[in-house]
Amino acid sequence: MDMHAEQLLSAAPAICYLYGEDRDAVFELAERLLRTRKARRLRVDVADLDDAEEALRGAPLFGPTACDVLVRNAEQATPKQGERLLKLARAVSGEDRLIICAPEMSWKKALHKQLCALERVGCCRLRMPDEAGFARWLAQQCAEAGFALERDALAHAAERLYGMRGAARQWIERLRWYRGAERGTIDTGAALALLGERHPPELERWCHAVAMRRAGAVGMARQLTRAQGASGVQMIAWLGMRMQQLLLYRWYRARRSQDALRDAGVFGEARRRVPREAQCWQAGELIAALARLVEVERKLKGASLEDDATLLERLTLDLVRGARG
Repeated sequence: MDMHAEQLLSAAPAICYLYGEDRDAVFELAERLLRTRKARRLRVDVADLDDAEEALRGAPLFGPTACDVLVRNAEQATPKQGERLLKLARAVSGEDRLIICAPEMSWKKALHKQLCALERVGCCRLRMPDEAGFARWLAQQCAEAGFALERDALAHAAERLYGMRGAARQWIERLRWYRGAERGTIDTGAALALLGERHPPELERWCHAVAMRRAGAVGMARQLTRAQGASGVQMIAWLGMRMQQLLLYRWYRARRSQDALRDAGVFGEARRRVPREAQCWQAGELIAALARLVEVERKLKGASLEDDATLLERLTLDLVRGARG
């Protein structure tokens, strides 16, 4: 049965088949489905259906008995894997649920037609929204994060980020760091600065140096603040996002995620760097670093008589001097 996203969330059929052109929306809806109830959760690729079969075969002695299995890349299934996936779907019983993601699956594929024809299946096609629809989604995400954007900032961001929900969420996270506990409207200048419209190219290199706990990061902070006039709040927002990604990456790795980088919201150049950076930190150190960032952000916004450059240099030194080895 074809369903809209909200219908699927409400009905929660035993088999959910998500496909369409909007890859980010497919995985976003899949994660929302997982959050609708308490159950054992397993995320697998189509090449790892053995794990899915084992998870659905029996309930544990303790904890939730229901199991939600998410298959992430059904569009890449070989004919043999497709047959196993169909067999698995037909075997789902009781309180168990199978969520099949197939972004950009061709409607001509036999597997697509067979999945749509299954009994007890809810099918949802996630089409790429137009720019106006993407702007509405972006505004809704900002509202849920506790702030609003000026009209010009929203229009410009929607144009730049169109179709890139993952990048948009990273930007919203930077805005959340900038805003802190305050609510209200963020002005256009700050919003576009955090979008990356006016940040010095050295900012990403500084974040990487801090994440690698290199002593040279202190000099880079001095160059950014004193020579280039980089915004201290902007620097905190970018670094805060990186520290959070490192913590989430370590957590998903510990949970044996098939793609810890994606689950942690890591995209672009950071995908190559974060695994190495994470080796330089313990989880407790990252939690302490995030708390330190919040403290310095408060001081940058007027709770200290020290200038921004001094605060940023001292913060950088505090974070890197605990390097191991």
